[in-house]
Amino acid sequence: MFDSLRVPVIVAPMAGGPSTPELVGAATRAGAFGFLAGGYLSAAALVGQIERTRELTGGEFGINLFVPGIRSTVDTRPYARRLLEEARHFGVEPGDPRWDDDAYAAKIDLVVERRIPVVSFTFGTPIEADIARLHEVGSKVLVTVTTPEEARHAAAAGADGLCVQGFEAGGHRGLFTDDPESPAGGDVYGLLAVLRLVSAVTDLPLVAAGGLVHGADVAAALVAGATATQLGTAFLRADEAGTHPVHRRVLAEADRPTAFTRAFSGRPARGLVNQFSREHSEHAPPAYPQIHHMSKPIRSAAGEAGDPEAMSLWAGQAYPAAGSGPAAEIIERLCVQAQEALGRGGKLFG
Repeated sequence: MFDSLRVPVIVAPMAGGPSTPELVGAATRAGAFGFLAGGYLSAAALVGQIERTRELTGGEFGINLFVPGIRSTVDTRPYARRLLEEARHFGVEPGDPRWDDDAYAAKIDLVVERRIPVVSFTFGTPIEADIARLHEVGSKVLVTVTTPEEARHAAAAGADGLCVQGFEAGGHRGLFTDDPESPAGGDVYGLLAVLRLVSAVTDLPLVAAGGLVHGADVAAALVAGATATQLGTAFLRADEAGTHPVHRRVLAEADRPTAFTRAFSGRPARGLVNQFSREHSEHAPPAYPQIHHMSKPIRSAAGEAGDPEAMSLWAGQAYPAAGSGPAAEIIERLCVQAQEALGRGGKLFG
């Protein structure tokens, strides 16, 4: 699927602001590939991003969609009461803890209509009928998986490739189901381990994702069997990214650990530890997207106030090693570093 790329690097979809048409366009011009993040956008807003991205890329890009899960029946009222004081500190009220499907059906119709070259899915596998519709218009389907079992399911449904996500990844885990008994939502595999296990159960092309920020990381994943690598954290501080200025600043300070938390969205996601995650993680129910909607006014107000302690600061484990600057320069650095790493590896076994 991505074996013809001049640079085997894919800029990951980063919902909530960091993904922009300009970032995808810069990746394409540098010989890499980029995804728009369809999550949290209305279908109408996504149309505008598609049109702008087509102008900047000539049409070679992908879109990521969130597969809606089963509506949680967990009582969210205790958590709403817990967040009340936090919200009022910023002069807002907690949001309505509603369930929705992120306009999934409308977005499926849109990517089919617009014949998007690659459509990736997170939080599950689309039904076979939707995969068939995408195939009919020439689109390739990529499904994010975190375990061999998820890989088998996606392959059986007709996926053209798998984005294999290790626990090192920043942001939401791509788990098909969220185990409420596990802080991480279920089984946790490091990237190299899950690449090896998934490659044993399928011959589909694999895209490696999870905490990759250096060219040596890219080289390691390619040697381990990946066709390409998908990086998000490495581009959070790219000039073209839409990352919030406060988020950028805290990433540059590089003095916080990362951890999984459901506190912001109700689904396990890796981010920089702050006051909000420390105080609320153990109390947050597994209710996505209800908790996402509930905490959104708080997160937005914190961002406007310049306060990182109540923002969802998603980042992969290796974020301190990520750089900044134009996306093209980041990609060039990755290429140089990868070549150097491969050269060192050749000397070890030469």
